[in-house]
This record gives sequence, C-alpha cells and structure tokens, in this order.
Amino acid sequence: MAADRDPAASGFQLADVRALVSTEDEAAVERLARAERVDGIVSPGTDWPVAVAARVAARIGLPHPLSPETAALAVSKLGQRACLAAAGVPQPRHLVCRTAGEAAAAFAALGGGALVLKPADRQGQTGIGVARSAEAAKAALAVALAASRAGDCLAEELVEGVEVTVNAFSLAGHFVPLTVTDRVTDPALAFGVALAHVWPSALPAAQVAAAVAAARAAAAALGVTDGPTYTQLVVGWDGAPRVIELAARLGGGHDAELCHAALGVDLAALTVAAALGERVAVEAPGAAVTGAAGALGAAVAAGAVPAAGSAPAVRGATTRFLVPAHPGRLVAVEGVEAAAALPGIRRVRVYRQPGAQLGALQRGADRVGAILAVGASRAEAVERAGRAAEAVRFVTSDARADPA
Repeated sequence: MAADRDPAASGFQLADVRALVSTEDEAAVERLARAERVDGIVSPGTDWPVAVAARVAARIGLPHPLSPETAALAVSKLGQRACLAAAGVPQPRHLVCRTAGEAAAAFAALGGGALVLKPADRQGQTGIGVARSAEAAKAALAVALAASRAGDCLAEELVEGVEVTVNAFSLAGHFVPLTVTDRVTDPALAFGVALAHVWPSALPAAQVAAAVAAARAAAAALGVTDGPTYTQLVVGWDGAPRVIELAARLGGGHDAELCHAALGVDLAALTVAAALGERVAVEAPGAAVTGAAGALGAAVAAGAVPAAGSAPAVRGATTRFLVPAHPGRLVAVEGVEAAAALPGIRRVRVYRQPGAQLGALQRGADRVGAILAVGASRAEAVERAGRAAEAVRFVTSDARADPA
C-alpha cells in the first residue's frame, strides 16, 4: 500500500492499494495503518516521514528498524549536530540562528568566508542558501526561516571540497558500506542540488575509507543499528571528511537502483525486510548468493565497497539527472525510447508529464528525470549517461505566452 497526498505520485503505479494521505499527517497515517492491519510501515525515500513511520510502528506494535528516538534524531539537523559533536564525529562548524543579528554574527564567528544557511527541519535543498557577506547571510536567513517548521536556521561554514555519499545497510549494529559515490553539483545552477551520482568515487582509497569511517561513526552516534543509511559528506581539500547529514533511509537520488546495478545488492528489498521484522543475515563467504540478503553477504565478503559485485562486467555506474533547458509548460518529452536503447542504459525515468509547469532549477524537486547508466569503467558509464541525456528533449512553451 502506498500513501501520498499527491494523486499523481509515481509510487501509485506500483501499489496494490493507494491511499491519498499525506505522509506527514501522523494521525492519518496511524488510522490508515490500524484500519488496514498492515504488517510493516516504512518511509524509504523522504526524511520527515521517517520519524512518523517509526512512532506509528511503535504505538501499534509493528517491527521497525529504527526506534522513535533515533528516527527523531535522523530528521533533525540540530539533533544530529549535537549527537555528532558529542561523539567527536567530524562535521562543519555551525551555529543556530533565529534573527538577522545572529546570522550576521554567525558569518563573522565562522570565518567570514562563506556560510550555508538552511532550515533545521527541512530536506531536499528546500530553503537552503549560501552567503558570502553578513548582509547576504541576513537575506538567506529570511528564506530559511520561511521554509522552517519550527523557526530554526542552521548556519554552517561552507567546506570546499568533493561531495560524496555513503550508502550503507546496518545489521544488528554492523555497518555495511556499499556504494560510495561522488555527488556532482553545479553551484552556478543551484547550490546543493545533485546533477549526478557517480560510482566508484574518484577519490584516493584512503580518503574513501575515511569517508566510510565517518559515516559509520555518524550512524553509531545517532543510534542506527539496523536498516539503510544515506550519509552525505564533504571531503575537504585537506583530505579530511566532514559529515553534512545522515538520513536513515534510502538515498533519494535513485541510490538503491545504482547500488543494485553496481553491486547486485537490492537495498529496497532489504529495507522492506527490515520494516517487516524479517531476519536479514550476512551469509558466510563462499555460500550461495540468493536474494537480497545473499547479495549483501557477497558484498561484505568482497570487502563491502568493491569495484565489482554480482555483476562482474560493471565497473562504473552513474545516475544523471535531467534538467529542462527552458522553463515553461511542458508540451512533450521526446527521445526517451532512443535513449533507453543506447548501450549501458539501465533505466530512463521521466518525472513530469505534458501539461506540467517546469521552472528553473532551485531544489531537487525541480529535476525532471534521471538516467541510470553502467559501464566497464567509471568514465564509460558517465559517457553513456551523457549520450542518453542528449537524446532526451523536454519541449516547453513560453510560460508567459501560454494561458493558465
């Protein structure tokens, strides 16, 4: 059963039953779960409902990989920062701001270079901004506070370096890293919005290992012992990683699909198993690889982050997001079948249908599709995704001339 307030939610296409219920409406979610006598509940791809699912599961006696306390920390940037600091996990220097004066003071206190301001309780780049002056910090604060649920803004130093993500799955406290990907962004287009995830990371092995260690420490600090985690980090030009945030869910950028293509590990199936309370075991090296748990065991036996998995021909994989060249009302999407037929293309996703209004790229929700490509090398996967992206065309009308 899929629940979403949007009647056009893509998950409804795969569901046996659909429920037009907001995943943030905790009371409604609980009523639905009780009425349908569900066997498990999970929010696999969005942050705030992660805590909703954990609390509802606890109240009605369902198994769940996260305790309500851990889930609450996972969706709170302020709670995370406090836990990471207490555990000595490397992270950007930061302060909490609620007034323009506090934002200006934070800019000076955190080095006077560049400051990232974000709502403390929102995800998906909503309300996020970069300030390179005290006055800009005040303006960015206003945007962040307008998006915040509780009226709190987190001001962080901007760490220059390479953004990476560590996708992992924990089993009874054993943190199993899977794909470590480079997160490709373009601040000139939209700060913080990923344009691609590329596996394996191009960082030196020692820096990848340091990023994995930081992600493992972050999961331990928040109390995550079971289930998926998606940890975003920046490896600074000094080679040291800093944890930006950890999400106790699957990565929202089709990370589970990339992991399955690269390693043969079905993170989505593992997440469902965890939500149902099923035992997920790591098989001994040499055992037959069957199902999601078997593939996870194979990845562990191979060293957890190998350049191979159950698909030996795959040595590189990437998810490249599609962005419209021109804002406006979408008239047609062309070239999808041609792109999907190109070598190495595993999937072409289109998020918008004709009639949708496409805007300029400002946050993750403004992306209009994604391409999953694999190759015999990282470079080949990236090149294949680029060719497929060139084949897909979003035809838009001029929004100013097109009547509403």
